[in-house]
Amino acid sequence: MLNEAGRGRYQLASLPSAAPRSGAPRARSETRVRVGVISDTHGLLRPEALAALRGADHLVHAGDIGKPEVLRELRAVAPLTAVRGNNDRGAWARTIPDTDSVRLGGIVLYVLHDLKALDLDPVAAGFGVVVSGHSHQPRVAERDGVLYVNPGSAGPRRFRLPVSVATLEVDGGRVRARIQLLSPKVEP
Repeated sequence: MLNEAGRGRYQLASLPSAAPRSGAPRARSETRVRVGVISDTHGLLRPEALAALRGADHLVHAGDIGKPEVLRELRAVAPLTAVRGNNDRGAWARTIPDTDSVRLGGIVLYVLHDLKALDLDPVAAGFGVVVSGHSHQPRVAERDGVLYVNPGSAGPRRFRLPVSVATLEVDGGRVRARIQLLSPKVEP
């Protein structure tokens, strides 16, 4: 399915976008798009996460949402693409897809919760960015011309990992990813 659509330490990566699939729906007319990326909220949408996402043209939630109120609050900030995580259960979560894709600023993002469940070739599918969550570990990596982004967890702190979100800046067929730490890793 194809939808239309500050502060802290950063991890940066950028690359030219992959060519979109033939027959894909038209892209937004703007070539410059800011995408806020969040995951693993587990029912907690922190004020600092909302503040970091404000100003985005589009938001992506990569699963483990926790409760429907999180989606409502995010939709109040910007249009939203969300996928279901392994902890999203109940009637409210049944209509949320396991995977989704969205074209923004001339690139196509593929969204799923657990990167280990990726069952397609992003290059062959024409995806420029793969967004995932699940591990709670913020990460940006490039492989075969595809940018892989995991914003980490923005919900309750787990496993001493940092609390974080990500931002994608799409401009003129290029995309840059930034991880924004909202709270640093807890040292043992």
